[in-house]
Amino acid sequence: METRTGWRFRPEATAGVLNLDRVRLIITPKTAFTGKSLIQWLCYALRTPVPHETTTRAWTVASDGFADVVAAALLAECRTLLRDGLRRDYVRSEPIGPVLRGRLDVAAQATRRFGMLDRLHMRTFDRDIDIWENQLCGHALRRAVGTATDSRLAREISSVAREFPVTGSLSGALRALDRSRYTHLNRRYQPAHVWSELLLRGGGVADLLTDVGYDADSLLLDLPGLWEAVVRRLSGESSPARAILVPSSGRNGITVHGDLSTRPPFRPDVLVQLGTTEGSLVPIDAKYKAYHADSVSASDVHQLLTYIAGHSPVTAPVAAIVYPDPHHHSHRVLRVSGTGRRLGAIHVLGVHASASPAAATAWMRSALWRRVTE
Repeated sequence: METRTGWRFRPEATAGVLNLDRVRLIITPKTAFTGKSLIQWLCYALRTPVPHETTTRAWTVASDGFADVVAAALLAECRTLLRDGLRRDYVRSEPIGPVLRGRLDVAAQATRRFGMLDRLHMRTFDRDIDIWENQLCGHALRRAVGTATDSRLAREISSVAREFPVTGSLSGALRALDRSRYTHLNRRYQPAHVWSELLLRGGGVADLLTDVGYDADSLLLDLPGLWEAVVRRLSGESSPARAILVPSSGRNGITVHGDLSTRPPFRPDVLVQLGTTEGSLVPIDAKYKAYHADSVSASDVHQLLTYIAGHSPVTAPVAAIVYPDPHHHSHRVLRVSGTGRRLGAIHVLGVHASASPAAATAWMRSALWRRVTE
């Protein structure tokens, strides 16, 4: 927001690095996450392999911000690709030589060297590493050299970058990424491509600068959106064996009709169906809030009661709030009642932000689902 003396910036629940003309802002999370735990949950939400402890230790970078963390993650994945050998595929080329290989380019031979056979225009297909999978990593590594603030990290990235081709254009590699489908041939490239895309397409909040033609060399993460993705996966992996995640939209949405204007339906972040009974639904909402120190707000209680009324069976009116706790796992239950009847029970679960996803899954299974299914 522009003021008389300059600009006022409210990051809200955004974290990362924002590069302006003469200022570089490092925005740290307001609660729960550290640089190490954030990269762990980002890997978990994106379904990329969570880094091993020894690798993660090498990513920790003093006060350089999250940009160096992503660059180090990309470096680790590209080193793994080099160790296992870069993928090769057939690439079309049009060489000129004295000996025929592949097919003779008759049109080029007739128009450029008519009557001369000392040099032949050919069309060949040779196995080469100059393919889009490697080109995308090459472009990202060269971008990372310029963004890394740690000199040692920049030197290591520059050394690895020389092993990857960049003959194609960056836009061409990104278009190939958008059209790609990973198979058993190139699936090992997916983690490196996730970090490459994060580095190359960074952008500001909602890509505001990109819309007017400027490049935003920033990396900003929407932490509520990230936490929703984490909770969605945690809920699915910790739920009972016969439980399934069902969409909260469509016929499962809670709609309002008859007002002066239409309004969007009420939709929980996660809706879990227990067993085969269609009405046994448990709504779960992800909240990026400091509920380890604050009481649950009245608006959130009202929201969860609406989800209970719309989804949970009358005999078991249950819902859950899941938030990141910076200190430890925590669990409390809000029991809402009125006029002599029970309206619902809201489980408030704080997932330890520094715990591993496996430990968080096991704790959530015992803290929530064993109580709900009893």
